[in-house]
Amino acid sequence: MEVIVSTRNKNKFAEISKILADGKIKAVSLEEFPQAPKRIKEDGDTFSANASIKALKIARSTKKLTVADDSGLEVNALAGAPGVYSARFSGKGATYQTNNNKLLKVLKDLPSKKARKARFVCAVAIADADGIIAVVEGTCLGYITLEAKGAQGFGYDPLFEVAAYKKTFAQLSPKVKNKISHRAKAFSKAKKVILKYINKSKKNK
Repeated sequence: MEVIVSTRNKNKFAEISKILADGKIKAVSLEEFPQAPKRIKEDGDTFSANASIKALKIARSTKKLTVADDSGLEVNALAGAPGVYSARFSGKGATYQTNNNKLLKVLKDLPSKKARKARFVCAVAIADADGIIAVVEGTCLGYITLEAKGAQGFGYDPLFEVAAYKKTFAQLSPKVKNKISHRAKAFSKAKKVILKYINKSKKNK
């Protein structure tokens, strides 16, 4: 069954499609549906709310099973910020680099590892044209480094050191990251929901 991954971000799609890989699931990029809404207002105050808004809008537009995620970084010392504003942390026209630069700047007076605790959160919503089927979440604990490290990944990956590996996401291979990341955990749960949905759909035919 074709499952639309509600993103036009090539990095995210590549990562998600690997996690969802299964003989019964064919992950399809939103780029293949030019008629789908180009911009969806994500005005929820949680990752789950934003993921649900996206999944439902695309599912109803395309009439296909859709998965959508909203994910971001929560830093303890910043009371959970940037949170749902992770992608636009540095303001209008934000880029990965400007977001990373701002994060390092606001944490510059906190040199100890303990004071730089953070976690990545990912919420994934699964929906069809009839509504939301399920929302699942995954988290990954770590620390914000004092400087960028590594060349893999995207977003805040060069600054997020995974507690268990003592390496940033950007220093880990995609294979390792796709096993331990917040997104990997959330989409692994979503995969189970999708497979259950596919099996149920076959029985109802």
